Amino acid sequence: MGDAMAARAAERGRTTLAERPYADVLIVGGGINGLATFRDLAMQGVDVALVERDDFVSGASAASSHMIHGGIRYLENGEFRLVHEAVTERNGLLRIAPHYVRPLQTTIPIFSTFSGVLSAPLRFLRHGGRHHERGAALIKIGLVIYDSFSRGGGVFGTGTVPRHTFHGRKRSLAQLPRLNPDVKYTATYWDASLHDPERLAIDVLRDGRAAGGDRARAANYTAAVGVDGGRVVLRDALTGEETRFTASVIVNASGPWTDLTNLALGDPTRYMGGTKGSHIVLDHPELLAATGGRELFFENEDGRIVLIYPLKGRVLVGTTDLEHDMADPVVCTEAEVDYFIELIGQVLPTIPVERSQIVYRFAGVRPLPGHDDVSPGFVSRDYRVESAPLVGGDATVLSLIGGKWTTFRASAEHLADRVLDLLARPRRTSTRGVPIGGGRGYPTTERTRQQWIAAHAGDVPAARVAMLLDRYGTVAEAVVDAIAADPDDALLEHLPGYSSAELRHLAATEDVAHLDDLLLRRTSIAFVGEATADGVAAAAEAVAPVLDWDAARTALEVERALARVHAADPSWTPTGAR
Repeated sequence: MGDAMAARAAERGRTTLAERPYADVLIVGGGINGLATFRDLAMQGVDVALVERDDFVSGASAASSHMIHGGIRYLENGEFRLVHEAVTERNGLLRIAPHYVRPLQTTIPIFSTFSGVLSAPLRFLRHGGRHHERGAALIKIGLVIYDSFSRGGGVFGTGTVPRHTFHGRKRSLAQLPRLNPDVKYTATYWDASLHDPERLAIDVLRDGRAAGGDRARAANYTAAVGVDGGRVVLRDALTGEETRFTASVIVNASGPWTDLTNLALGDPTRYMGGTKGSHIVLDHPELLAATGGRELFFENEDGRIVLIYPLKGRVLVGTTDLEHDMADPVVCTEAEVDYFIELIGQVLPTIPVERSQIVYRFAGVRPLPGHDDVSPGFVSRDYRVESAPLVGGDATVLSLIGGKWTTFRASAEHLADRVLDLLARPRRTSTRGVPIGGGRGYPTTERTRQQWIAAHAGDVPAARVAMLLDRYGTVAEAVVDAIAADPDDALLEHLPGYSSAELRHLAATEDVAHLDDLLLRRTSIAFVGEATADGVAAAAEAVAPVLDWDAARTALEVERALARVHAADPSWTPTGAR
């Protein structure tokens, strides 16, 4: 099976590192931080290779709250540097990735006036202590500071956002009539949504490959499993082939698995102490309407910050912040679901929520540093880089500790600078302000949007071109061309809005090895709850020809995909019974 699969992979042009088992830099970890570092180094002309043990952006980066935010709550921890950097990066991403990063109006319901003013300094000093709800006065102070980091607010076109507003009970309920009537105030400010995290990551990967050409290689389903004679042993999960790979610098960007990667490299570090965060996605039109198109961001009775967030015609609810052993499965437990349903009832008490309305669950482990007795909510979200020699070799291992979606460009720049110092090479260019993927040339006004659609419509109807532009940014041009060139293209009955040629194009050009790669990370099919048995079968039938799957392999991929889509749901069974 290994030789045959290897041959098929070669025919499809799948990247492996065996043909040239050396580079200046080897990055281990294909989440957003590893991919962004790959892109940055490729732009500097560095010979760089990246490996990911599973699919790209399938670990912690796939379990985000779909936000690019300045982290207002980090002010309470005194992390002013992180908040300032996060706000700056948020504003930058609104400019360079406007196809996926968009302004998000966020409202905080407040049920007290002064609670928390005295307890907040205590929490800052002790990183814990007894919980008191954050009152209006404390939130007002925080938002004033937050606005100052946004450089006085502004307009969206310049990459900054408007100042916050405060409203009393009467106006708050006029704007959001389904809010708990006990609300005293609402504070509304602007952050940014991240509509398609996984697709943005694929854009980052594509940009890195384009910048580096043959000197920028990335392989998914390839794990770093050991060290042999100063070379890193890489194992291809699809073929079983092992390669001894030589590099001067090894970047460990494997997130919550950082210590496990270092252990495989012979160095038993104890850097990490990640916490689990779970989310549910609801198909609930009444709840969706009650949000008024804005995120509700608030503090639960236990002190955790939670959110109710309209996205893609669904409602995302999250998140928990629980200690987690990396040896245990990462699932969204029934207790967490109860917690989410209860908190919705606290803020929107007249809207019933049933488990049957949940169309998707996901969970992941944040790549946080070890934190001893500090409670999870107070662990720093900042990042740092640790350096150590490769055991038994001459290479240097740089381990990224921490990192988050909002600051991925900045943390990658910091990490790349450390790499460049070790290679004694100058930085040629900055990634600041450089458009990402489908954000390049993306039309940001209705007039330019209609012009783009008209210019690319023809064999593909304008309405479909518009949908593809929303889905992929200007990268949609290649998708439109693929659809127009495929005589067998047809809309898929069980996957609304998708067509067979579109999925074939993604499968053929975006490193898809398994069906779940397509459903979970190249599209939003799983997120919105369309990865039903019929939908999964339709996707499999569409892509089987370009992935060279026979009937038996296709059936196995359908079975695997359904299991992966429901991996975070402990109540799911292969029959779909709940």
